[in-house]
Amino acid sequence: MTVGKFNRIEIHDDITNPKHYQGKHGLEAIQVVDNFIGRLAGKSAYCWGNVIKYLLRFQNKNGIEDLKKARQHLDWLIEEIEKEE
Repeated sequence: MTVGKFNRIEIHDDITNPKHYQGKHGLEAIQVVDNFIGRLAGKSAYCWGNVIKYLLRFQNKNGIEDLKKARQHLDWLIEEIEKEE
């Protein structure tokens, strides 16, 4: 629990607001995904979102494991996009 601006108490919540998904200015991974997902849908959207998520959090959570997860999801995304072409 931290005290924020105007003496407001802010409760840290690992379910809805985990620190490993926040950048140094408070921007969250889900906000980045929402902003850039474009027209992707279904499995392509899922894979793309996971690539972004793993890349954004790797330094604060699972390190190289998250980079490998990002690579796997990127490979799956490429396969999906190639099927569509």
